[in-house]
Amino acid sequence: MSRFLSVIPVDEAIQVTRKIAGPFSIEDISLTDALGRVLAQDISSDVDIPGFDRSTVDGYAVRASDTTGAGESIPSMLALSGRIAMGENRDLTIQSGSCMYIPTGGALPAGADAVVMIEYCEELADQILVHRPAAPGENVIARGEDFGSDRIAVHAGTRISSRVAGVLAACGRCMVPVASRPRIAIISTGNELVPVETTPADGQIRDVNSWLCADFVSEHGGVPVPYGIIQDDRESLTRAVDDALVSCDAILLSGGSSKGERDMCADIIASRGNVLVHGIAISPGKPTIIGTARDKPVIGLPGHPASAYVILLVLVKELLKGMTGETGAEPHVFTRLQTPLRSAQGREDYIRAVFDREWVVPVLGRSGLTNTLLQSDGVIRIPSTVEGYEAGDMVEVIPW
Repeated sequence: MSRFLSVIPVDEAIQVTRKIAGPFSIEDISLTDALGRVLAQDISSDVDIPGFDRSTVDGYAVRASDTTGAGESIPSMLALSGRIAMGENRDLTIQSGSCMYIPTGGALPAGADAVVMIEYCEELADQILVHRPAAPGENVIARGEDFGSDRIAVHAGTRISSRVAGVLAACGRCMVPVASRPRIAIISTGNELVPVETTPADGQIRDVNSWLCADFVSEHGGVPVPYGIIQDDRESLTRAVDDALVSCDAILLSGGSSKGERDMCADIIASRGNVLVHGIAISPGKPTIIGTARDKPVIGLPGHPASAYVILLVLVKELLKGMTGETGAEPHVFTRLQTPLRSAQGREDYIRAVFDREWVVPVLGRSGLTNTLLQSDGVIRIPSTVEGYEAGDMVEVIPW
């Protein structure tokens, strides 16, 4: 059922957005090209990692029971029966009362169950004085302790970072199953808009949202498909929407500052599908539209760039996560407010702010000012049930 100018809570708008995200397709790509993509299937290692019990320090491989009671004044004396080299896989065994030198990463010989750090040992000819007792398993990584072939190493929904890529390499994955990147149409509307390379005349402004939206989509796993500037008339906008529905998986439609223009956007979406949300209890971004056209998601963003960016952060990020299967939690932090902050109860406010580990300071400015995007580190989220905060209160901050 369509909702026209019926404001709903932010949480409900997020749920609607997640529901329309739809399924994603899977493709296998080279690990070389996988950075930033979202893993589509659980990954296990093809072998146990490590494939052998290994030392985490330079020292001496021992039987822990041979070091019981060892101390500075009365050390345990063990016979040095050999030295282990890196990469060596000889069948080596330690007998009771003996030990072997082992480097960091070396394979633990049979019979040994611990490694004593070299700092706590003294070498005298073919004897080793151990000045500190070792517990079973001390300074040792057991076979398969890092990653086992019988358990998941990296879960589906994980965005592949350099750290994740290293784990995938350790698991032997040259090819990686990832979610296909959704193609997102970017349509900016407004008779006042001019291209970036044009010097604006009186009453004109450069098109900011096309670039803002396109790069946000790229940053969060999608492929932006810019459609340029579309005039505020029904025929031009309808044609652009229809073209986008043919070749793209979703549409971001920014602009429509006046009520009539917003209604025109909503009418076009409704004529191709359903308007699910037309108004959210959020500031900035109240006139946001959420709908589907030919079963593809369409989100109508505010025209002001700073307001549009808040909706990108709150809703479009959720849409892209749903369209790529990403499951990672959002980085929210809590820090202390430096100055009082008022809010209207019944709506969720997102206030741009600068912050560090100790304090957060609101960056107060009109919603249409783009410079606040650079002057801020993120936004303070004020829940709809709160009328504001006093100086010193702990508040939730969402980094950009």
